[in-house]
Amino acid sequence: MSDSTGSAPHAPSPVVPGDTAFFGHPRGLATLFFTEMWERFSYYGGRGILILFMTAAVTTGGLGMTAATAAAIYGLYTASVYLFALPGGWVADRLLGQRSSVFWGGLLIAAGNFGIAAHGSLGMASFYSGLVLIVLGTGLLKPNVSTIVGELYPEGGARRDAGFSIFYMGINIGAFVAPLICGYLGENIDWHLGFAAAGVGMVLGLIQYRLGWGHLGSAGKFREEARAGKSQAVRQLLMGIALVGVIATVLYFLGSSGTINITLEGAAQATGVIILAIAVLFFASVLGFGGLDSVEKKRVVVIFFLFLGAAMFWAGFEQAASSLNLFAERLTDRNVFGWEAPASWLQSINPLFIITLAPVFGWLWVWLDKRKKEPSLPLKFGLGLVLLAVGFLVIAWGATYTVEGQLVSPAWLVSTYFLHTCGELCLSPVGLSSITKLSPPKFVGQMMGTWFMGAALGNLIAGLVAGQFETLPLPQLFFTVSISVGVAGVLFFVFARPMRRMMGGVH
Repeated sequence: MSDSTGSAPHAPSPVVPGDTAFFGHPRGLATLFFTEMWERFSYYGGRGILILFMTAAVTTGGLGMTAATAAAIYGLYTASVYLFALPGGWVADRLLGQRSSVFWGGLLIAAGNFGIAAHGSLGMASFYSGLVLIVLGTGLLKPNVSTIVGELYPEGGARRDAGFSIFYMGINIGAFVAPLICGYLGENIDWHLGFAAAGVGMVLGLIQYRLGWGHLGSAGKFREEARAGKSQAVRQLLMGIALVGVIATVLYFLGSSGTINITLEGAAQATGVIILAIAVLFFASVLGFGGLDSVEKKRVVVIFFLFLGAAMFWAGFEQAASSLNLFAERLTDRNVFGWEAPASWLQSINPLFIITLAPVFGWLWVWLDKRKKEPSLPLKFGLGLVLLAVGFLVIAWGATYTVEGQLVSPAWLVSTYFLHTCGELCLSPVGLSSITKLSPPKFVGQMMGTWFMGAALGNLIAGLVAGQFETLPLPQLFFTVSISVGVAGVLFFVFARPMRRMMGGVH
């Protein structure tokens, strides 16, 4: 399906700046709000039970993996979700357009969840294929649905910012509800039902997306100027797929012949090194050969530090669905009046805090700004990292009471998630915005990609750290994470002033 075929239920109309049909916003925002809500329902529903399913005994319908193997798969999976946002944007720009990319991405996501759900009948090939399909589908859908939201507001301004705030609320509603439904079905009834529910959620999102297609107007349509280069883009895509296939085939034969020892843990570690190496080479090439002036070079250096800070933050924050999820399942007392609540229900705490606290933080920054006391960008990054570190100190303290197999109160995890959410609200909203402000104009798109690379690297590290859940004493594991993240936060505090000077007046 192409955006230019005219196969939409209604003939597309131009985006009208005065459209206020949806609570003062364009009617198309409602379509995208629910599309993203259901997509996040699908993603967080499956993610919330993924590592629990992989480590569950085979007799209970799980895969019976060790924590190390399951965490390596989890890390590779969540890292790939972010990495594939880059080629997903390329496919939309060169081949499909944002609107069709969202639809095809949703189809792949739904198929992937149903593939995992069919593991009991079709085996491990269905499980791994399902993960790959979700990665590809999310790469197509996630970056492009946000792009369409922006195109609904050709006039820009505060109304556009408010539209994105409403849109992001849909993200958190989906993330809040997903573990409650998919977690209950997966943990209390059948693992495969949990993943099937995630697939059904995505199908519901696709249905309403198609029904609301006409309300998007011209937003997200395939650009006419890109049509001339479409055949070349198809050749480039096929060459890229062929190259990946050749590399995968070579690695398979080298591994099967015993020439090299390939393990999931080793693959995850190698992927992390590759991501970091690509980032370092990219920044070095921009600084050395990008034709930048001295002010632009200093700002690029700041972006590199933000990339490292973001990677450190997500490496800790994304423990929520891995090591902290295992902590909830194995070491947390979830008994409520004689009934044991699913461990994955605790995954709903973060989005609930986001919904509750985001307006508070928004008011706080405005209040401080009026008094000329709002923290600078480096200070917000440092504060986010320190709050994350304190959260891990709390759970490390709670873990000391589990050394003899004793279950602890869920209040330990709730307190940890509260601190982590506060850290997220300090760091995450300003991260992407700051990169758009600091980037040299000709490198804005590529610099935006570094934010996704930082998130990918962080998710990968989170999986590798969670792999130590069964080998290291938990107080030591969480304390080590706390110290590592805390040191990074303190460094941002220490170098806040020189970094601010390097930003050259950008706030």
